[in-house]
Amino acid sequence: MNDYKLLINGQWVEGACEPFKVINPATLETVATCANGTTEQLDLAVQAAQSAFKSWQHVSHAERKAILHRIADEIAANRDELAALIVAEQGKPFGLAIGEVEGGIAWTRYTAETEIPVEVFEDTADKLIEGHRKPLGVVASITPWNWPFMIAIWHIMPALRTGNTVISKPSGLTPLSTIKLVEIINNHLPAGVINIVTGERGIGSGITAHPGINKIVFTGSTPTGQSVMRNAADNLKRLTLELGGNDAAIVLPGTDVGKVAPAIFGAAFLNMGQTCGALKRLYVHESLYEEMSAALADIAKQQVVGNGMDEGVNFGPVQNQDQLDLVTGLVEDAKIRGARILCGGAPLDKVGYFYPPTIVADISNEAPLVQEEQFGPVLPVIKYADVETAIEMANGIEMGLDGSVWGPDTQEATTIASRLECGTTFVNTHAEIQPNVPFGGCKMSGFGVEFGLEGLLEYTAMQVVHIKK
Repeated sequence: MNDYKLLINGQWVEGACEPFKVINPATLETVATCANGTTEQLDLAVQAAQSAFKSWQHVSHAERKAILHRIADEIAANRDELAALIVAEQGKPFGLAIGEVEGGIAWTRYTAETEIPVEVFEDTADKLIEGHRKPLGVVASITPWNWPFMIAIWHIMPALRTGNTVISKPSGLTPLSTIKLVEIINNHLPAGVINIVTGERGIGSGITAHPGINKIVFTGSTPTGQSVMRNAADNLKRLTLELGGNDAAIVLPGTDVGKVAPAIFGAAFLNMGQTCGALKRLYVHESLYEEMSAALADIAKQQVVGNGMDEGVNFGPVQNQDQLDLVTGLVEDAKIRGARILCGGAPLDKVGYFYPPTIVADISNEAPLVQEEQFGPVLPVIKYADVETAIEMANGIEMGLDGSVWGPDTQEATTIASRLECGTTFVNTHAEIQPNVPFGGCKMSGFGVEFGLEGLLEYTAMQVVHIKK
């Protein structure tokens, strides 16, 4: 069993408190212990990042690009080790963990190559006015437990590319792959440019209120995001908040159920449903309702649930006990309300946080399983008769991350998708994200975007330069 430490100013150090355990959700065994940092150690990390920023901000774009590519090379060389760490701490099947690492490599390389433009506002015979992008300073990354490696990449690489220094704070449930990532990054950077401080209590709130941190990138729940925003007010930290998503999908009359059901299932149960942008509420026209519900249940029954490192397993556990309890409670409530459980519907009677893929039919739109983000392997299927009613139900919650419309007429589906209140809409697909396309939510799903040039520029401040010729 390995013991993991903090990285502060290029040095690996022990936490000042008793280490905490990292548990494998498939076996409930302790796979590692991790340093439990203090707010005093956080202060040291921030001081190191501030000091490193003085020189790192002036490193050329060409050199930063080259460094990110070297980091990507080393990630690729350690692909299988990183994937195994992800499985051990998070639970997803090994093949999906490999995809998470390879996605991180692709995102790193794309970020490296993204050019940061100088905007020309005026260029006349006697005057030139330009907009230059400057790094912000110390950026803190606070990442969740569902995609621990990939989301750390999404936060850290743009910060480095734009000339900022970084404090990484991973979830205490899944810190291992992020620590390994930071180790790799640190191999290619001056001391203090990248730091990682892990801890069970006090570190997150210490980061959000710290006067030496200039920006926070947070991915997680809406209530925690609200707390981040309140704590960040004192020094007006820049914020990118990617918060909860209870994504709706509408299936229109005439849709080919056999064609779209596998894609809908994949979008709903990606990472065992533990994905902010997963499809979480499915509205199906009454003419297709029974056929679609049965098709999804048939696919669910074919999944092989188990330890992500075992041969043939394609569906892992829920990551932690609290999330398992939440999912279980929502399904039990649905049963009491008269919903029909087509498959699954209860935790498996075995060691580990295993809950099988579950399809719930004949459920009211007002049920908590529909109105709340279940963030697990359960999909409620809601019947509708009128498209206007489906749109109203889809928009009838406070969250607005993604949404999708599925139908045979692409133009009609696109028109309906444009009426969904969310940051990203999809037509005949869902949960597809790309490094070159901005991604972010609206309403209570957060603000700011990640990815593409727009996402990169969120790590910068504009400095306008007036030049008299």
